[in-house]
Amino acid sequence: MDSDGTQDARGTHAHPVPRPAEPTDVPPAPPNGPATPHQGAATPYDGAGAPYGARAVPPRPSRAPDVPPPAAPSGHATQPSHSRSPVADWLDEPRPAVEPGIWRLGYRRPKAASQGQRLAPVTVVGFAVPLAAGLLLWSLWRHGGLPYQWTILKLLTPADWWWPGTTSAKGYQGAEVKTVADGVFFAILVYVMARLGSWSDIIRHVVTRREQPARALMAALGALIALAFVFPSWFGLGWDALPVQDPLFSLIVLINGGDYGVFASKTLTDGLYTLITLLVLWPFARIGGWWPLAKEALAARARAGTAEAARPAVERRPSQWPELREAGQHQAADVLSAEVEAGRMNDVDCARVGHMWAVARARARLSSFADTVLREGGAAWTHPSGDRDLPGRAARHDLLVRQVRIGQWAAGERTPLTYAGAGAALAPDTLGTSLLAVGPSGSGKTRHLIRPVVESLGLQALAGQCAVVAVCAAGTPLGPDSGYDVVVRLGDPASVHDLDPYADSDDPDEAAAFLAEGLAGDLDTVSGQRAVTALAQLLGPYQAAYGRFPTLSALRELLEGESSALSALRGALAGDEHAAMRRELDARARQAGSAGDPGPVLADRLALLDRPAFAEFFGGDGGSARPFSLRAVAHHPLRVRIDLPARGHEEASRIVTRLLLAHFCSVASAGERSHFACMVLDDATGAVTNDSVRRIQRLRSHNAGVVLALRTVGDVPETLHGPLYAAVGCHMAFSGVTTWDGGRFAEAWGTQWVETRDVARHTVFADQPMTRAIHALRKLVTGKAVTTEAVTVRQVERERWSASELAHGVPAGHAVVSLTSVRGEHAPPLLVDLRG
Repeated sequence: MDSDGTQDARGTHAHPVPRPAEPTDVPPAPPNGPATPHQGAATPYDGAGAPYGARAVPPRPSRAPDVPPPAAPSGHATQPSHSRSPVADWLDEPRPAVEPGIWRLGYRRPKAASQGQRLAPVTVVGFAVPLAAGLLLWSLWRHGGLPYQWTILKLLTPADWWWPGTTSAKGYQGAEVKTVADGVFFAILVYVMARLGSWSDIIRHVVTRREQPARALMAALGALIALAFVFPSWFGLGWDALPVQDPLFSLIVLINGGDYGVFASKTLTDGLYTLITLLVLWPFARIGGWWPLAKEALAARARAGTAEAARPAVERRPSQWPELREAGQHQAADVLSAEVEAGRMNDVDCARVGHMWAVARARARLSSFADTVLREGGAAWTHPSGDRDLPGRAARHDLLVRQVRIGQWAAGERTPLTYAGAGAALAPDTLGTSLLAVGPSGSGKTRHLIRPVVESLGLQALAGQCAVVAVCAAGTPLGPDSGYDVVVRLGDPASVHDLDPYADSDDPDEAAAFLAEGLAGDLDTVSGQRAVTALAQLLGPYQAAYGRFPTLSALRELLEGESSALSALRGALAGDEHAAMRRELDARARQAGSAGDPGPVLADRLALLDRPAFAEFFGGDGGSARPFSLRAVAHHPLRVRIDLPARGHEEASRIVTRLLLAHFCSVASAGERSHFACMVLDDATGAVTNDSVRRIQRLRSHNAGVVLALRTVGDVPETLHGPLYAAVGCHMAFSGVTTWDGGRFAEAWGTQWVETRDVARHTVFADQPMTRAIHALRKLVTGKAVTTEAVTVRQVERERWSASELAHGVPAGHAVVSLTSVRGEHAPPLLVDLRG
């Protein structure tokens, strides 16, 4: 069943995430503006005059879904009111703080499993046996059946209180002392039963383990039952009272020398009854935690009174924007609340305005925030593209906490109670540690992971919170082109954008490092530093001579040592100001043709990109596409998709993938950013190198991350298997992985201590004839020999998931997922139903 919350068995269906259409009473949007009555105000993300100039994306008309949001599923714990908008109900849905990877929308913490609450038989027996023994002893005492029952009593009292040779009392003293003796014996009997029996375990199981106020109510019920046995006349009951009040009154009579007139004082009598009642209630008050509960209630009432006196009450429902009201921005909160109730804001708008409120508070710009909201309403700070939603959604998203649901945590022995049946979700706090997904073709990596993640990051980009770069093969279903700001189709003449191989860099050394990583990062025969030096010795002189970096075809000629190309470049450096660059070029010329020269290898790799299919790309001559640099994602919340050639250029695609990963890791690690940046590689084959692993490790501290999808770990050099698993914080093994791939996951996830029970059965051999006869009869009836069981409980260290379990025990449509957040919180490797 589709639900946005936890498992249906818990009785909690979360509201579907709303994506409302624009109301019919709102006039249509102008051609270049969002569909809203508020128009004409500039936004912080305005594309005009953007730092990347020609690479800025022109705004497009906004799109709103032309279908109303789906209604909440039947059976929800709290059905939305017909007078409220779905967005308001979605905002007000509870989102408790939970462990990493749990879908928070509508999550309810499950109750403890009944199996874990079941009492051990020995505990029940330990309670019942002392109770039965105590009742038997009390019955014998009441009927005088215990040996020497009154001997001690007669030894401790004067002889003239008793008739000689009997236990019959002469006067009131003997009768009253018997009553006192009954009370003393009863108190000793109750104490011994409680100490010898497992009463404390029973009380802990039934009462003290419960949360308040259930614990206090259970204890109060027990106290009421106890009072009914101590004072049955108060409740109109006909049984005899327990020896509690009578022994106390008899003791007072003995102390006062038989003066019964002392009880004529109503004050003394009421005081004694009050004392007895308090003594009976005292243990139940401790068991029920009455005093801490009362103190907490009084403290809460005092705090509430202080808060009411300090400021007027603030509506705490999120749909009423309480944070704005607490900061005194009541007009802005009223405007936003009206926009939500009228259906003019969707979940993207709410997330965007909430994000800008957090930015305004951090920068102390509350007045500017309020002015913008009063002027533009829910359309404030719209994305430069003009979009306020994606053309369509394939997954469930909760933009208020920036989560996307990818499945459901499967219940099982390995799964903790808080995860069992709950939704599985990813968010920037986990993607910020980077994610590695491994699974064969057809296991669902793109459908169940890549597309939902890209879609979620795209929605967050519309809210100004994220920049996403998706790299995939042409035709990969990652959404329509209208859902992206920039789409680069390498090898397609109809592509609007081109890719800048130098990432808009003006530093020859940095540009050389990019190219060296893309061209030779996967080669063990070429030193990375030598490749960077060789490229820098050509890029630096060329930039000094022509004011730009060379095209790939020109760079290939220089690397191959074409005399005409080198002579032309040397001629352009004839001035004295280029003496250093001439030395660089001469050094490159001396190295050409040597045994360790990386030039020929780099030229051969460049030849894969210098093909007719890519003639108009990578800054090639005659290209009409606008160059795009990944450096833009460090400054703007962009949605970028780069399509690699689908077939025929596999090696070229791998080179471009490595180049793009080097670009992203470099620009994402430079400077500070307020938005999250993420690169998603649908196929990371050949992209993992020594340098890229080191760069991925540094992304966590720069509010960035990558998602790497592989068909097999064998696509990564074996020497990098360990460093790669250590560099990423989240791991995902899809069904169908091989035992070799599963072994790598098993090593990464490590071991844990588990409790094992070994049961050994031994046949009982009897020595006595009668016992042997009974055993033979029992064997004849049951068909089994008489045995005894020896149980051994041990703590052993075992793998969380073995390679064989990952290869053969993960059902189709499932994956084993472990998560780590940027705050260091961990979710152990657990099974996830990707179809849930």
